[in-house]
Amino acid sequence: MIVREQVPLARLTTLRVGGLARYFVEGHTESDVKEAVQFAQARDLPLFVLGGGSNLLVADSGFGGVVLKIALLGTDRVDDGNDAIFTVAAGEDWDRFVARTVEEDCAGVECLSGIPGSVGGTPVQNVGAYGQAVSGSVREVAAIDRQTLQLRTFPNADCGFGYRKSIFNTAERERYVILSVTFALRQGGKPEVHYADLQKRFAQVNSAPTLSQVRDAVREIRLSKAMLIVPGDDDSRSAGSFFKNPAVPQEQFESLDADLRRRGLLLPNYPAGNGFRKLSAAWLVEHAGFTKGYIRGAAGISRRHTLAIVNRGGAMAAEIVALKDEVQARVRSEFGIELQPEPVFLGF
Repeated sequence: MIVREQVPLARLTTLRVGGLARYFVEGHTESDVKEAVQFAQARDLPLFVLGGGSNLLVADSGFGGVVLKIALLGTDRVDDGNDAIFTVAAGEDWDRFVARTVEEDCAGVECLSGIPGSVGGTPVQNVGAYGQAVSGSVREVAAIDRQTLQLRTFPNADCGFGYRKSIFNTAERERYVILSVTFALRQGGKPEVHYADLQKRFAQVNSAPTLSQVRDAVREIRLSKAMLIVPGDDDSRSAGSFFKNPAVPQEQFESLDADLRRRGLLLPNYPAGNGFRKLSAAWLVEHAGFTKGYIRGAAGISRRHTLAIVNRGGAMAAEIVALKDEVQARVRSEFGIELQPEPVFLGF
């Protein structure tokens, strides 16, 4: 294991902001990962596990601990009846893996095309888009326990999946380092076309869309919303959707909905289970007065997606945070809703 010091982190994130890591190591093997954990423990330093950097905001002051960049690679496939079982190393590029599953006619993650980042990060956030989430196809997750340095395997039922969450970012946050994820996909399965944008895209098509067509459509939609990383496009310098869609109790929703209807406004909402309603964060941001293309210094809101806070070029992390605070404060004042950010904040 090679330990480097004072390594710039901005270039390793899609937002392209942030300072230096005090120590930086790459984990290419399980042994590397264990050594990195021991290195941090021996010096009583915090350890941060870095994947693709697509859901991360690093402080301008950097991070005074150890950054472990997950670089484990490899994908294995075995067939089990109608299922194709893919075991994928945590450092593999997520969209490259999705492309392979589509090419091999395996359904289950096609609507998650175009999402930046690495495979190991997907179960942590229970990554989801266009009517699909990885929790629907994850069979198990293999991880190193940072307390015992033992390998542990989590079957799907033990991962605690929920909306944008799992045990890996809630109850057991910072305890495990994910090494690989095993997915069970359907050989020859039909693509899932439940999301409104996708249904609209294929409404005039006489035959059922293929996995490849759905993947292409998802990537086109993401591109139109600046949710696809395109070199040279400043709208791509973001962490994706910066705010989660808030879920509020039914009673609170009904009160807010009645107030908005008196003002002639209709707030998009969806059932969230257990007596909660999920609200559209994009709608809340827009109706709080933030238009696409809004600029605050070198930070701004994407010209194509209201929820994406972007680095217009040379932005500091402090500018990103200031814009985040401004959006949250205005939504809170206007609607009484507290928006929660999606990215991980490192070094703050």
